[in-house]
Order: sequence, then C-alpha cells, then structure tokens
Amino acid sequence: MNTLVLKFDTSGAGHCLYSELIDLNRLGSLKVRRASNIEFNASRQEWEVRNRSGRVLHSNPSRSVCLAWAQNHFNR
Repeated sequence: MNTLVLKFDTSGAGHCLYSELIDLNRLGSLKVRRASNIEFNASRQEWEVRNRSGRVLHSNPSRSVCLAWAQNHFNR
C-alpha cells in the first residue's frame, strides 16, 4: 500500500504509520513507537499480528497478507 494517512490532533502533533513516502523528519522531531508485531506462531503455522499488549489481531499463513492487513488496519 502506498497511501500515507497523516492526522493532526488539536495540539498540532501529527500521527501516522511511519513511511518513507515523505520525509517525516522535515515536519519536526519524530517520536516513534511500534503499533504491532508480526511474528510466526510455529504451533499454528501462521503469522500473527499482535498489538502492543500482545493480543492477536489477525493471523494468516502468509506474512505478506499480515503485513498488508496491519498497514490497512493502523493506517486509518
């Protein structure tokens, strides 16, 4: 996916998934934190998208499908 959704809150801080489509550093100092982890579950033989608290949000045998799902889910 080549779409970058950049939202600004009332304080003027911008929020988005990190992307190199635009140079985000030109907007100011960055504060980056991970939105999710994508890891392989050997017992289920599937890739899992987990949020920061560790809850499984999505799973699929294809890592590419999980990456695309996470991009779409968090890029709202």
